[in-house]
Amino acid sequence: MIPEQRAAFNRSFTVEKYRRFLDSVAAGYCPVPFRLAETPVFIPAQLRLHLEQAGKELLSVICRADFKELTKRAIPDSWQIPNENGHPHFLTFDFAVCQAEAGQLFPQLIEMQGFPSLYGFQQHLADHFRGIYDIDSQLSHLFGGLDRQAYLAQLREVVVGSHNPEEVVIMDTDIPRQKTLIDFLVTRQICGIGIVSLEEIRREGRALYYLREGRRIPIRRIYNRLIFDEIAANPGAFISEFDPRLEADIEWVAHPNWFYRISKFTMPLLNSTYVPECRFLHELNTIPPDLENYVLKPLFSFGGAGVNVDVTQEDIKRIPDPENWILQRKVVYAPVVRSPSGFVKAEIRLLYLWPDGGQPQLCTNLVRLSRGPMIGVRYNQDCDWVGGTIGFME
Repeated sequence: MIPEQRAAFNRSFTVEKYRRFLDSVAAGYCPVPFRLAETPVFIPAQLRLHLEQAGKELLSVICRADFKELTKRAIPDSWQIPNENGHPHFLTFDFAVCQAEAGQLFPQLIEMQGFPSLYGFQQHLADHFRGIYDIDSQLSHLFGGLDRQAYLAQLREVVVGSHNPEEVVIMDTDIPRQKTLIDFLVTRQICGIGIVSLEEIRREGRALYYLREGRRIPIRRIYNRLIFDEIAANPGAFISEFDPRLEADIEWVAHPNWFYRISKFTMPLLNSTYVPECRFLHELNTIPPDLENYVLKPLFSFGGAGVNVDVTQEDIKRIPDPENWILQRKVVYAPVVRSPSGFVKAEIRLLYLWPDGGQPQLCTNLVRLSRGPMIGVRYNQDCDWVGGTIGFME
């Protein structure tokens, strides 16, 4: 998207460099099970300014005093977790890169989450892009004047808080088979914390602990990476002594309720030029006649599951729980990244950190490149110059 940067990168690109890049990313950690793109994205200053402004407009709603009241219906009754704190520790906003008739690039919101993303891995990825490719030192993947050291310090502050790092754990279920395992491993190195599967957590009264090499290690704070939607569909996954829905003497980062509060549920509450028209399905007075311009999304799903991009009136009428669905005007992704075999579409995720007692800070980014109708690495496994990557910005 910065023409001279793109041209220089493409001229110097070789498949051998890409293979070295992939090897270097995985070295010392684990194979990366999702596709990494051959290239970073070069984000011009004007688009960066639009992204920053879009984020500010979304935050103006999330920071409202009545936000919890507005989103209380978002949390399923069966997944109300006690001891919710006053704000999410993580915010991620996904924007399609679009193009106006005059050629200007601008972002349009696709999705948002009060849930952590690949905060550790994205720094790791940026380091290895710079290590293998000749990335202009004047470009940065970080916002707000942050440098690498300041960003990692901010990440440690949010994840660990005031605790002994040994007593803070990354938690998910069935850790060894998680697609984001490499992010867990990188984050462990950055923050000095443990990695624990839900199944390994033990409970004694209100206290939690886990065992390592015969040692009993208390858990004071959980960096939660567990998506409860996934285990709700499989009740047998709860083979742990720890049920998160029961009171326990732990802190959450981020508290699981924020996964639901800041989600597709939030989008109909937003009013911004950076947000496409979006309505709760049960609040529609009439079904739009041009449904080809809309996408139908379930509120409680993850990673694109259940999304219908070819909506019909019959699809809408068949839905038994319209209060749990949104109808959103389609966004037209612009083919903006030039590859050797044609142009590729891009989606940019803004990653915020919100420390205890502080304010949300836009820190870094994640980019996904795609050729197909669905953005996401799982939908582009057989294509080249697509997948997960990062943006270096003017």
